[in-house]
Amino acid sequence: MLCTRLTNARFLTMDPDHPVAHDLGIWQGRIVGLDETVTSLPAREVVDLQGATVLPGFIDAHVHLAWTGFKQNTPSIAGLTRVDDVLAVVAEAVARTRAPGEWVSIAGYDQRALGRHLTAADLDRVGDGRKLYLLHDSGHGCVVNTAVLDLLPDGIPHENGFLAEQAMGAARALRLPHSQEDLAGAIGRAARTCLTEGVTACAEAGIGGTLFGHSPVELGAYQLARDKGLLPLRVQLMVSADRLNPVAAHETDGIPRALDLGLRTGFGDDRLSVGALKVYTDGGMMARTAALTSPYEGLDHAGQLQDDPEALTGLIVDGHLAGWQLAVHAIGDRAADIALDAMERAQRIRPRPEARHRIEHAGLIRPDQLPRMARLGLSAVVQPNFLRCFGDDYASIMGGERAPWMYRGRAFLDHGIPLVGSSDRPVADGSPLRAVQFMVERASTSGQLIGPDEAVTVDEALYAHTVAGARACHWDDRLGSLTPGKHADLVVLGDDPRSVDTSRIGDIEVVEAYVAGRPSRPRD
Repeated sequence: MLCTRLTNARFLTMDPDHPVAHDLGIWQGRIVGLDETVTSLPAREVVDLQGATVLPGFIDAHVHLAWTGFKQNTPSIAGLTRVDDVLAVVAEAVARTRAPGEWVSIAGYDQRALGRHLTAADLDRVGDGRKLYLLHDSGHGCVVNTAVLDLLPDGIPHENGFLAEQAMGAARALRLPHSQEDLAGAIGRAARTCLTEGVTACAEAGIGGTLFGHSPVELGAYQLARDKGLLPLRVQLMVSADRLNPVAAHETDGIPRALDLGLRTGFGDDRLSVGALKVYTDGGMMARTAALTSPYEGLDHAGQLQDDPEALTGLIVDGHLAGWQLAVHAIGDRAADIALDAMERAQRIRPRPEARHRIEHAGLIRPDQLPRMARLGLSAVVQPNFLRCFGDDYASIMGGERAPWMYRGRAFLDHGIPLVGSSDRPVADGSPLRAVQFMVERASTSGQLIGPDEAVTVDEALYAHTVAGARACHWDDRLGSLTPGKHADLVVLGDDPRSVDTSRIGDIEVVEAYVAGRPSRPRD
């Protein structure tokens, strides 16, 4: 007997052997059959989906759950365009604290909305003895007041209170880590948000590190969230590469650096596991810290690397030698050069063609870099909603020659490079459907076309958020398509993305999401 049979739907399975179905059978959380193989079988529950369209659950291959959850409960200045209005929000947050010396966090900071960066002097006007920390929306910078600057070690660079990349990490290090209870709550809030948009599995893009880590025992917080029933979707955890330590392993292992006990990609189970090693090579376009080979339009600099090129190369090579899948953050083309050189060196030393290394973001990839990515078997894990939300700004700072190279689609596919969809939530909109719409239209919210030659088909965009996402996370034997034997993770949509006008894809209703055959919203 089936546990559940879903019927009267259009199942777009993403499986070429059975691309469309009308019935789907579920037993103990897995898909056991389609159409005639299950139609006549008895089932404890039969659900009539009333003609809905059903896809494999969307996979967000690059997301920040804890950050998302904390941001949802943090005072925000997003959308404000006047410095005085921003300071009023900060002053209100300060007034709600209990004692001088407390930290006050503010979300939603973006200098582009204000026309300039805030300064420590601006914040000092409303600080009232508190330590103020305004996190840049990109996650690659922050603005602090003098009370924080006075605590920083000597030599930490800043521009009137704005700290970027590793300098921001120095400010974060001054604060006590979040408790596992608080982290678990934030993770749970973000996970529920993901489910409402049809995301049933995701990869948390970097725990425990200087830039985005929230606690030295952060992995335990995800275990706590699972144990408390706060983790309603599947999560894979990328570990920040700065957690690697020198080890004295046996010489035949050839492992110079590792996590304690040799923990690496693949440890865990179907609900919570350790994924790739996250290596940061540069910053972001929003903060103007992505590392380019030539300067930003209108600026006198070309961004920055996170470290000396040889140090970054050594980290990437050592991660590869320790058996990790690598997820290398490289937004600018100079950063991509570093990543490609390092992974090429790593594969020469110890070939691992099955590793499925990834370039996270691949924000600006020159034409000459495409064949190298293909030869190395790398996936491009892109965030289409970056250009949908910020494309006008990004195009202006890249200029006419480089703008078509941003967050590519068609060029990756034409070179045989797996194209993987993701969001980088909460940096940008997390909706997979709106990302799919951009990948097809290549139009920002203002209507400006950004690299229209990089457009892909609806099927290719859906594939990027299902099958390709599963493969990038080594989940392709259990997720990504509605194939018998795989987990019954699926999303029920109010319309078919392949049949509606492209401009309507992002507005399609997410009716329900199923994880292991169970709906996210229990039925009466």
